[in-house]
Amino acid sequence: MIMVAGATGNVGQPLVRMLAAAGEEVTAVSRRITDAPPGVVVRQGDLASLDFAGMSAVFLMVPGAFVPLDEVLGRAKTAGVRRVVALSSQGVVTGRHPAVLDDSVRRSGLEWTLLHPGAFASNALQWAESVRSSREVVAPFADVALPVVDPEDIAAVAAAALREDGHAGKSYVLTGPAPITPRGQAAAIGSAVGEPVRFVPQTREEARAIMLGFMPPEVVEVTLDVLGAPTPAEQQVSPDIERVLGRPPHPFAEWTSRFAGAFK
Repeated sequence: MIMVAGATGNVGQPLVRMLAAAGEEVTAVSRRITDAPPGVVVRQGDLASLDFAGMSAVFLMVPGAFVPLDEVLGRAKTAGVRRVVALSSQGVVTGRHPAVLDDSVRRSGLEWTLLHPGAFASNALQWAESVRSSREVVAPFADVALPVVDPEDIAAVAAAALREDGHAGKSYVLTGPAPITPRGQAAAIGSAVGEPVRFVPQTREEARAIMLGFMPPEVVEVTLDVLGAPTPAEQQVSPDIERVLGRPPHPFAEWTSRFAGAFK
């Protein structure tokens, strides 16, 4: 049995679907889970309350403000869990974020795999309302490009690491196939909805004021630094998705075609 914690997230949801389609026994865990593919066991809860009995492998998506993670992983090991795949961040690799999760996973005594994705393509959903209402995208750093990654690709790598041997002790940096700017993302969304989408430049200060409404100040500053002044490593395309899956990662335009309905 494979447990997916964070089963309703951008990565967890497609991961549950992929594992179920592959014939795996899956337990999907989230605080607000209401449905899942047929045959999937659904549990409402969070990491602090998880019961790992009967699980052989676990996918962990850890919320930002969590937890005694060492204790959670210790309970998992005691219950018989053998393998853990954890969703971390590229910011850990580049030194922008602390390696708290990574360190706990590495010392857990489990067969571990760490996923370090860059910016998610699904972050573009923050523009869905403005695209629907006025066919415009408002964002800072119009022409700064990052290789945003499709959450479906992250989920596919997670599924491989959970199901297959050969991934223990590996850390994968996950990116899209090419850097794309916010202006380019707006154009791709326009192509997906079949109408031009206007890009409206935003200053860093304007973006900060909005982001402070739903993010801690320190996270806001790091996020703006990545978006506005990425390091060469943050702009580099990683080969890890293709190495694991045997195919290139999905381009942003493919993500927009799947989610075009959100912008119409």
